[in-house]
This record gives sequence, structure tokens and C-alpha cells, in this order.
Amino acid sequence: MAKVSVQPEEFTFVNYDAKRIIALAEEMAAHAGLGDDVAITIEIDEKSPFGYTTSAVDGPTVTIFAESAAFEDAKNLRELSEEGSRQVLGRLLYRVGDRMDPAFGDPPPDKGLSFEQSSAWNAYAMGRLERAGYFAHKERRRYAFRIRHGFTDVADQVFDRLWASETLTWADIEAACAQTAAVRPERETKGPKSKAKAKAKAKAGK
Repeated sequence: MAKVSVQPEEFTFVNYDAKRIIALAEEMAAHAGLGDDVAITIEIDEKSPFGYTTSAVDGPTVTIFAESAAFEDAKNLRELSEEGSRQVLGRLLYRVGDRMDPAFGDPPPDKGLSFEQSSAWNAYAMGRLERAGYFAHKERRRYAFRIRHGFTDVADQVFDRLWASETLTWADIEAACAQTAAVRPERETKGPKSKAKAKAKAKAGK
């Protein structure tokens, strides 16, 4: 069983139990195939009301960072959601297991992933979590995938393939992203640069 620790050991801003989070992480690590040689540290920013998460792998050492809302019960603020925590930890630890598998390939660090790559990898991870017997919010995950990959039949087909797969590689994830990109309508990104570009076009009479 993977060795898990949680920081902080005692929470003051949220009513979380570090020992319970450790138990949930050990449960998910076992499903992800992480063995006794793996050490997992979960760092939780309990002062943040947001739900950002990321993970890093350095040999057998894994660090997971999470803002407190990632584990929070949406109906009982500041309380731990065990179902939600299993989903978050399962998704992250399946991806960690992929990173540790030489056959998977060499994906960029989490912060270097595109939104499309991350959502495709998430679909692959959450499909495995569902087959392990956990509720994985498949249709919510499908919608999140569509936002990044387009509301097309091809995107739905790719999502279903990723969700049902057991032994993909990073090359397969990249190929899935390329497949959806090939049929996704071009859209300008909203923001200051887009507005400036639109103004320049209007000024030029384009």
C-alpha cells in the first residue's frame, strides 16, 4: 500500500479529518496500482475557497496540491465530501499511475498540459474509476469534455472511446485531441487580445 501523508495534520478553517483523507487516498492509490514504494504527500490549502488541484511525480515521490473546495461537500460547506474526495483523488492518482508507467509515455507536467489534453486524460482516468465501482459523473464529465473539444459527434465518440479504454498511452491521448481538433469550429478566444483584434479589423474596414 502506498504511504500517504496530509498537510496540515490538523485543520482549523475547514472541518476535515486528515486521517480520513489518508484512508481515502490509500483506497484510491490501490485502485490506481500504486505500490508500497510510492510516497504520496497531499498538501491542502484550507484557506482557499476554490477547487484547483495538481500533482507532481518525482520518482516514487508524489505530491498532490489541492485547494480546500476540491474535497468540500457542496451542500455542507467546510465539511468533507467522501464521494467527491474519492473522485478527485481517483482522477489524480490514476494519472499519477500513468506517469509512473514507462509504457504510457512522457506527458508534460500538469501545468504544461493544454485544457484539451487534461480533459481527455481525465476522461480516461474517470472511466477506469467508474469501472472500479465508483460513481464518476459520466455525463458531467462528457459536458466538460465537450467544452474543450467541441460539441460535435466526433467529440462524443472520442469521449466514449477514452472512457471505455483500459491501456492507453500518452500518444493515444494526443491523437484523441488531434481528432477532435480536426472537426472543431474555429473560435476566437474571448479576452482583451480578441477585442483589440476586432477593433483593428473594424478600423481597417475588414
